[in-house]
Amino acid sequence: MIDGMPSKPSPDPTGGLPRIGRPATGALLAQGVTTLEQVAQWREAELLAVHGVGPKAVAILREALAEAGLGFRA
Repeated sequence: MIDGMPSKPSPDPTGGLPRIGRPATGALLAQGVTTLEQVAQWREAELLAVHGVGPKAVAILREALAEAGLGFRA
């Protein structure tokens, strides 16, 4: 709180991406990926080639995409 005013919550820079770990999140943000819709434009192999994104993060993203009715690019 500053000067008695409640602070505004910071906007979520990840646009609601699931929790995939700090290195993987940072790697996606560095690639400009902030939403599941943007993740769906990638192939799994492409994500795995990004430094910081590993098999666990891809598995979490796969599950989140499926729950949203999306999937990785074929």
